[in-house]
Amino acid sequence: MATEEGQASSGRFDSVLSLASEVLSAYGKIDMSRERYMLVIFLPTFVVFLGTIVAAIFLTTLPMMVRVPIPLLGLLIWVSGLLYPKIYLTQRRIAIENQFHLVMVHMTVLATTNIDRVEVFRRLAAEDEYGALAEEMGQIVTLVDTWNQSVDDALRRRAREVPSQPLADFFERLAFTLEAGEELDEFMLDEQDFIIENYTTIYEEDLNNLEVMEDLYISMILSMTFGLVFAIVLPILTGVNPTITVSAVISLFMLVQFGFYYVIRNVAPYDPVWYFPKPRFIQDKELWIAIATGGIGSILITLFMGLGFLGIGPGLSGVLFFINDVPMGLYIAIPVTPLIVTGLVMRHEEQKIHDRDDQYPNFIRSLGTAETAQQATTGDVLETLKEKEFGALTPPIKRLYRRLNIRISQIEAWGEFTLEAKSYIIQKFSEMYLIGRQMGGTPQVLGELISENMNTINQLRERRRQETITLIGLLYGISAAAVFAFFIGLEVANILGTFSSQLQLDQAEFGQLIYTSAYNVPVIEYLLYLVVLFNAALSSLMIRTIDGGNKATAYVHFVLLTWVGAGVAIFTRRVVSLVLQIRL
Repeated sequence: MATEEGQASSGRFDSVLSLASEVLSAYGKIDMSRERYMLVIFLPTFVVFLGTIVAAIFLTTLPMMVRVPIPLLGLLIWVSGLLYPKIYLTQRRIAIENQFHLVMVHMTVLATTNIDRVEVFRRLAAEDEYGALAEEMGQIVTLVDTWNQSVDDALRRRAREVPSQPLADFFERLAFTLEAGEELDEFMLDEQDFIIENYTTIYEEDLNNLEVMEDLYISMILSMTFGLVFAIVLPILTGVNPTITVSAVISLFMLVQFGFYYVIRNVAPYDPVWYFPKPRFIQDKELWIAIATGGIGSILITLFMGLGFLGIGPGLSGVLFFINDVPMGLYIAIPVTPLIVTGLVMRHEEQKIHDRDDQYPNFIRSLGTAETAQQATTGDVLETLKEKEFGALTPPIKRLYRRLNIRISQIEAWGEFTLEAKSYIIQKFSEMYLIGRQMGGTPQVLGELISENMNTINQLRERRRQETITLIGLLYGISAAAVFAFFIGLEVANILGTFSSQLQLDQAEFGQLIYTSAYNVPVIEYLLYLVVLFNAALSSLMIRTIDGGNKATAYVHFVLLTWVGAGVAIFTRRVVSLVLQIRL
C-alpha cells in the first residue's frame, strides 16, 4: 500500500515537473525575450496580485463575501501571466495543425508546377488565410532571402522552433530529402500517403476526444440536475430562501454548460463547410428572406405578447382563449418558433453543399484526366462533362462551361463556380487546381491528387455526422430528463406549501417542520424556464460545433429543444399536481 502511494506521489511530482519544464521552455519560443517578458508581463501581474491581497486586508468596510474573491481574482491574473507563453504556444500549435492538411495539398500542387522551390514557400506565405502556418512559411523565406541560408538549413532551424510536432517532423524530412538531391515535387507526391494518414489520425483523435467530452458532459449535467432539484426542495425543510439557492445553482449550471461548450469548440476538428463571402451573402435573396422571416416573426410575436401583458390587444391568452390558464412555457416557446424557418432554409442549403462535396472528387478527377488525354482546354472538356450527371454539382458545372465559352477569364469563371457551390473545401481545391493548371502542372496529376484528398475528407465527415446524430439523441434525452426533474421538485414544493396549513402539529412541542413562507413559485418557475432557454441555446450550438455547419442551422435544434423543455415542464406540472392532489 505504501509503495502504491509512493508511486502515485512520484507520478504527480513528475507531472508537475513536466508542466514546469514545458512552461519554462515556452518562454524561449515566444516573440519576446525572457527578460522583457518578466518586466512587461510577469512582474506587473504579480504586483496586481499583491495589491489585491492588500486591498482585501484593509477594505474592512466591505463584507467578507466581497473581500474573499478579490485576492482570488488577483491570483487568476498572476497565473495567467505566468502561464501565458504555454497557452500562446498551444493556441499556435492548434492553429497550425488546423491548416496543416490544406497547406500540404497546396504545397504539393505548387511543387508539381514549373516554379522554384523557394517560390513555393513564398506563395504559401502570401496566403493570409493559412494564419500561423503561413507565418512559418514566411519565416523560411526570410531565412533564405535575408540571411542567405539554404532551404534545408532554414527548414532544420524552424523545425526546432515550431510548436507543432507534425510540422517539425515534416520540415526535418523535407530538409534531409532536399539535401540528398531529391526534387520537391517527387518528395511531396511521395508524402501524400503520410499527409492523408496524418490528417485522418488527427481528425479521428479529435472525434474520440469529443466522445469523451460528451460522456463527461452528460455526467456533469446529471449532477447539476440533482443539485438543482435539491436546491428547490430542501429549503422547505431548512427555511433557507429558495430563490437564492436556486439562483446560485442555476448560475453554476449555466457556467458548467458554457465551459463545456468552450472546450468542445476547441476540441472539435477544424473543417468548415460553408464558403460564403459577406458581399455574396448580401446578394443572396433567399437566405436574406429566411433570416428576415425568422427574426422579424419572432420580434412581432414577442411584441404582440408584451402588449397583451400591458392590456393592449388580446395577447396570447386572447388567442388561446380555449385554455383557461396559459402555461408560462408557452410564453417562452412560441416567440422563438419563427426562427425555425431560418434554420430549415439554412439546413436545406447546407445539405446541398454536402451533396456537391460528395460529387466534387468525381468531377475534378474526370476533368483532369480528360484535359490530359485530349490535350484540350478546360472549356472544351466541360462541353462533354456538362452532359454527365454530377448530382447537385451539375448546375454550377454547366454555368462554369457557359462562362468559359463566352471568354470570361478562368479566374472569374472558377470564382463564380465556387461561389455558387458555397463549399469551403471546393473553393480551396478549385483554386489549387486553377493555379496548378496555369503554372504548367499536369491536369491528371492535379485531379487525382485533389480527388484523393477530397474523398478522405468526405469519409471523415461521414463519421463526424454519425457522431453528431449520437450527440443529438443524448442532448434531447438529457434535456427532457433534466426539465422533468426540475419541475417535479418545483411542483412537490408547491403542493407541500399549499397543504401545509392543513397540517395539525404542536409547534411548541415539535417546532416548525415545513417552511413555505419564503417560496415564490412564479419567480422560481421563471428561473427554471431561463435554464430551459439557456440549455436549448448551448445544446444547439454544441450540435452545430461538432457538426461543423453554419451556426444559423442551430435555430432548428434551438426551437425544438425549447419546445421539448416547455412541453415536458407543462406536462410534468399538470400531471404531478393532479397525482399529488389525489394522494393528499
